[in-house]
Amino acid sequence: MSTPTQTPEQAQPQATRDIADLVIRVEGLRKDYKMGSEVVHALRGVDLTIRRNEYVAVMGPSGSGKSTFMNLIGCLDVPSGGQYWLNGQPVAGMSEDALARIRNRELGFVFQSFNLLPRATALDNVALPLVYARMAKKDRRERAAAMLDRVGLGSRKDHKPNELSGGQRQRVAIARALVTQPALLLADEPTGALDSRTGEEIMALFGELHAQGQTLMLVTHESDIAAFAQRVLFLKDGVIERDERKRN
Repeated sequence: MSTPTQTPEQAQPQATRDIADLVIRVEGLRKDYKMGSEVVHALRGVDLTIRRNEYVAVMGPSGSGKSTFMNLIGCLDVPSGGQYWLNGQPVAGMSEDALARIRNRELGFVFQSFNLLPRATALDNVALPLVYARMAKKDRRERAAAMLDRVGLGSRKDHKPNELSGGQRQRVAIARALVTQPALLLADEPTGALDSRTGEEIMALFGELHAQGQTLMLVTHESDIAAFAQRVLFLKDGVIERDERKRN
């Protein structure tokens, strides 16, 4: 009897396939800051994996290390120790130029304050990361327009930020974060500058993006916002105190 032919994926060891499915993998991640003669241990050895299409919220009191953790995951800072792989690439020890490239290719950022260019249209704001990626003008404008359609703002592409509501500005920021087709979307208090109704609309949009396959991580101090995620990490004193997952 002949043996069935395996596909390349089936022929891979299970451990290799598991690692390939990870967007985030950190082992013993530490971050220390010197404050005068003292050393502050902001992160004290975090171990974590996040798989593709996971939706994770990070919570913790002031001083818990959640902002430091977000900065390290977002390649905005470098760890004092430990290892970090982003989409299979080892990040710890990368040069500033290499970190800038990986931020542009693999990560999308959404901030509480939107961080939009005030004199640029919604379309130009969304297209900005593609300028840094050196994409041709016609192609980047087409992709930016498609992203604005995706977040429900296709009809507002020629409007500047001061002509948009807070919720619309955050949608522009989300479209900008998505335009490079990142492996991970990072959101830092994304509803902090919005009223509760508009905040719920933005969280519903994140839910739609997750349903479409986007991996998301958001930092929030609000438990009702964290409840939208399928997994919640609770940080305290620089370590993960709890890692809770919703039951399907």
